[in-house]
Amino acid sequence: MSARQAANPQSPPAQAGDAAAFAQPESLERRRLQSYLAQMLGDVVAIIAGFCLTGYLYLGMTGLGQAFELAQLLLPVYLTLALYNAAYSLSGLQSASKGAQRALLSLMMGVAVVVFFAFYTKSSAEFSRVLFTGGALLTAFTLVWLRFQIAAVVRWRCGPRVTNELVIDDGGPALHWPGAFHADAAALGLIPALDDPRALNRIGAVLGGFDRVAVSCTPGRRAAWAMILKSANIDGEVLDDSVSALGATGARIASGHGLLRVSIGPLGLRARAAKRLFDVVLAGTGLVLLAPLMLLVTLAILIEDGAPVLFVQRRVGRANRFITIYKFRSMRAARRDDAGDQSATRDDVRLTRVGRFIRRTSLDELPQLINVIEGKMSLVGPRPHALGSQAGDKLFWEVDRRYWLRHALKPGLTGLAQVRGLRGATHEESDLAERLGADLEYLDGWSLWRDMRIIAATLRVLVHEKAF
Repeated sequence: MSARQAANPQSPPAQAGDAAAFAQPESLERRRLQSYLAQMLGDVVAIIAGFCLTGYLYLGMTGLGQAFELAQLLLPVYLTLALYNAAYSLSGLQSASKGAQRALLSLMMGVAVVVFFAFYTKSSAEFSRVLFTGGALLTAFTLVWLRFQIAAVVRWRCGPRVTNELVIDDGGPALHWPGAFHADAAALGLIPALDDPRALNRIGAVLGGFDRVAVSCTPGRRAAWAMILKSANIDGEVLDDSVSALGATGARIASGHGLLRVSIGPLGLRARAAKRLFDVVLAGTGLVLLAPLMLLVTLAILIEDGAPVLFVQRRVGRANRFITIYKFRSMRAARRDDAGDQSATRDDVRLTRVGRFIRRTSLDELPQLINVIEGKMSLVGPRPHALGSQAGDKLFWEVDRRYWLRHALKPGLTGLAQVRGLRGATHEESDLAERLGADLEYLDGWSLWRDMRIIAATLRVLVHEKAF
């Protein structure tokens, strides 16, 4: 099959096993988040209860009010230190004792900060030293006790393991992980073909729901598997027995085999949760505020060229999975390019008058706010490309195999490449190379503050000379 045939979503699928029938586990990310929240709530209860009980026992109702003020002063300091001290982390879920130790250390540091603050501001005389000391000690005991009690909640929500692990057997040595799922690549038709989006989509469907994946394959397939795992936003490893002999950094030994770490998701759970909350709040607000404008665009399209109003196209999303994106239709209904084989040009005869205007002003992208709400896209990230997109006379992934790495995050409504003016048709291979460099740079240095800056910069380039 040629690369161009592989990119065509209408071409017949390659002969393969039924990957969709694989017994895939439910993702534990949401359950882990619930467990973190339970730990945090337990810590808050421990601090308030420890101080209030001490205050009541020492000074009665008078001490209760003073104790609650001390608890309120300590709480934000403790929670900040606990977050940075990994008191709410994967290892803390896996081991109650580790979580309790880190929580206790955060409490001790928090108490020290409060004491220093009170001394520096000369406000320590306003509080009872006995009450503060007793409250801190009782809180420490309650904190540790609650951490061990919440371990039962973690087991209830996540099971005996707090992560889902998968071993893919692709012709390499047998690898046995206690509690891990196993997938036979040959039986499921999992082929690490970097020139076949259908093969990558099949692999992405199997990887969903797993936190860590190890691949045991022949040496000739390691590079391809490594590239796929890197683009899957997953903690990925490729089995290489030479690692155990070399003692390489970034490797580990499991079941007698050496595993070379080749990837880890660019964003942790807390970062993804923050990014998702940011997306939902801004996209939801945007849909409400821009609804009148979107209605006007809808009416303009209907008046000039009739239905349909939306252009719906399959593109490549996170982990190389196919997603369906929405845009306002800018080309004539009879001449639209569903496969994306031909990029629009400045004087493209396929464009309607309304279409030319909404593309020049980027209004055609507004329906993708719905994709953001659905969770298929993000406000900021690498732009999703059609399967037939070409740079020069080559498909995008034929130009640079690192192209698949840009799919480690959800595609975005805007991105670093767009605010740098890297948009429009890709007539030369260099046009893609510049955009790919910007996308990989974005993956390497994500922060919520950076997303905010990119969105602000996007407002300045909505009308752009290359927007056609």
